[in-house]
Amino acid sequence: MEFRQNLGNQAIQDVIATYPPVGDILNRYDIGCVTCKVGICLLKDVVSIHGLSKEDEAKIEAEINTYLENREKGE
Repeated sequence: MEFRQNLGNQAIQDVIATYPPVGDILNRYDIGCVTCKVGICLLKDVVSIHGLSKEDEAKIEAEINTYLENREKGE
């Protein structure tokens, strides 16, 4: 998975703290990282270890990257 801004290599707790909508995206796919008390998993690992289909993984990647791109543009 390739996330903009090298986000895939950041701990999920840091990603969600900086970009709360990423938590909303993950929640829609039943990935409960928002409530995790550990939060040290990397974003790219969080998505891959939840046994999602390749299609859902691609959708998550696209949604997060679109969110980041829109944010960069100020939308």
